[in-house]
Amino acid sequence: MTNADNEFLEVETIEETEVNQCGSCGGNAVYDPVSRGLKCPFCGTEVEIKATRENTKEHDYLDALDLADHSWSKEKRVFKCDNCGAETLLDNDKVADFCTFCGSSHIAVTDHDAGIKPALVLPFQISKEQAVEKFKAWISKRYFAPSKLKKDYELQKISGAYIPYWTFDSDTKSSYTVKIGTYYYVTETRTEYIDGKAEQVTEQVRKIRWRTQYGTYNEFFDDVLVKASRNVASGLIDKVEPFQLGSLLDYRTEYLSGFLAERYSIPLKEGWFSARGIIDQRIRNGILRKETGDEVRIVKVDTTYDGITFKHILLPLWISSFTFNNNVYRFLVNGQTGKVSGKAPISVWKVMITVLVISFVIGIVYMFQDFL
Repeated sequence: MTNADNEFLEVETIEETEVNQCGSCGGNAVYDPVSRGLKCPFCGTEVEIKATRENTKEHDYLDALDLADHSWSKEKRVFKCDNCGAETLLDNDKVADFCTFCGSSHIAVTDHDAGIKPALVLPFQISKEQAVEKFKAWISKRYFAPSKLKKDYELQKISGAYIPYWTFDSDTKSSYTVKIGTYYYVTETRTEYIDGKAEQVTEQVRKIRWRTQYGTYNEFFDDVLVKASRNVASGLIDKVEPFQLGSLLDYRTEYLSGFLAERYSIPLKEGWFSARGIIDQRIRNGILRKETGDEVRIVKVDTTYDGITFKHILLPLWISSFTFNNNVYRFLVNGQTGKVSGKAPISVWKVMITVLVISFVIGIVYMFQDFL
């Protein structure tokens, strides 16, 4: 499922203890989203990170399924949560105290392989403080939430985590069969009874004449993005997308200092199946755009996928929750753009009042239409 070190992982391994030690006080420096460099939390010393984007080479998908690569395990070890099953990657000298995804303290180190090392990472650009402010602005706009929510909620610990994604490239060649319909009209006569009297009424009725069309459709797909995590609710993470992938940089351990990284729970092969579904739908849309007719219906599409390649990348999320009336509500903040997605309680009374007001307005509009 993975590949060999030399071909697959061209980023040089950097030991965490050597790179992230503060040169002034000896403390452990962490990545600072504001300065985009390392910053010592004890003395404030900042160190620039040399940002590069050279490791953009795509890796062969079929080769990766057959070869094994454990080089990321030299840097990271895997902690598994017994409560939700999430696997988190931390430096070899670190110990996890709680699960970022569910908050449980029932986590333990495992002997699981850290897996394929990421090629690129999108470093955090939103700090923890900024993420909290983004959340407060978001919750203040929850119109249908109970009025007391804004002052009575309790914010839980907020954690920065890098979420794994796959990107896939593929050249595709498709042969297809479609039915193309052309409208034509015929005059038909029918009998209607008006005031008890039978009358003949003629009208133009639309019909469809179908013909079968065969064709080919070729397209190259670049960087089809697929989430490789099962532990972040898809409904929430979809709403904080998109990420601006043009800002991806070469993976370096410095970007992960002070943050967590999730081990991918959707393996490479399953990730390709998801990407293929996205590609297939785009091909169908392309065929529908290509063929012209009053109606076009796809009967069959046969596609071959050539030169399938992939990359493993990490994207930033702030993950947290808040409690209100003894209930827990999860939320996410995009670590690059600051976009917030979450769940909030709903006031039934506010919803009912809104429905009544809308119904009243619609009723008034209909009343005025009767006078026009």
